[in-house]
Amino acid sequence: MVWIYTIGSVGIVSLISLVGIFTISIKKEKLNKFLIFLVSLSAGTLMGGAFLHLIPEAFSKGDERITSLMILLGILSFFILEKIVSWRHCHEVACDNHPHVFSYMILTGDMVHNFVDGLIIGASYLVSIPIGISTTIAVILHEIPQEIGDFGSLIYGGFSRFKALLYNFISALTAVVGAVLVLILNFNPESLISIILPFAAGGFIYIAGSDLIPELHKHRNTKTSILQVITFILGIVLMFGLLFIE
Repeated sequence: MVWIYTIGSVGIVSLISLVGIFTISIKKEKLNKFLIFLVSLSAGTLMGGAFLHLIPEAFSKGDERITSLMILLGILSFFILEKIVSWRHCHEVACDNHPHVFSYMILTGDMVHNFVDGLIIGASYLVSIPIGISTTIAVILHEIPQEIGDFGSLIYGGFSRFKALLYNFISALTAVVGAVLVLILNFNPESLISIILPFAAGGFIYIAGSDLIPELHKHRNTKTSILQVITFILGIVLMFGLLFIE
């Protein structure tokens, strides 16, 4: 019974990554006008998720110094990863005709985050089914605004809508991997989560601060800039509001 509930829950969480399917009917020219605002929403949800959810949770579960080091390690790892991806990206293909590097960084960050979600959901169901269900609902509420922003960022970065949906869904399946790992080993992943949470937070901070925010600065129209600030704040507010639902 626990297996059925757990797999069903992480399956639903993974399907949320397909939220971008609702944009299929929107004309490309019209969608392009809104993409930069989805990028700013994504930046806001990443920052809000890192500072309001992942980091406080990590500090509550582990040693402060180790947690701080893991945040820095997350930032450093994503910096090195982007250097490697950028090098391959610009040596193997024409840079101007290929998806922007930050698209791959977003997918990588999502994979880590979704894996953690899977661990948490699996561990919750091992405690009890009601706790597992409530945890799943909390994860779903977190995922919806972030997936909307991430989908827009992937398209803005150069992916077609189909590829953005496909790759986003594939990255979401790491939640299934995390949940199955917990169920098979039947262990409490607290120590693992206390390490991965701050690492993921560091990745989110790096992606938002080094990749997404610089893209926002390329648009200097006053109206566009104001709307960017509003959607960025909206992303943070959404993450803050979720604190009162958990």
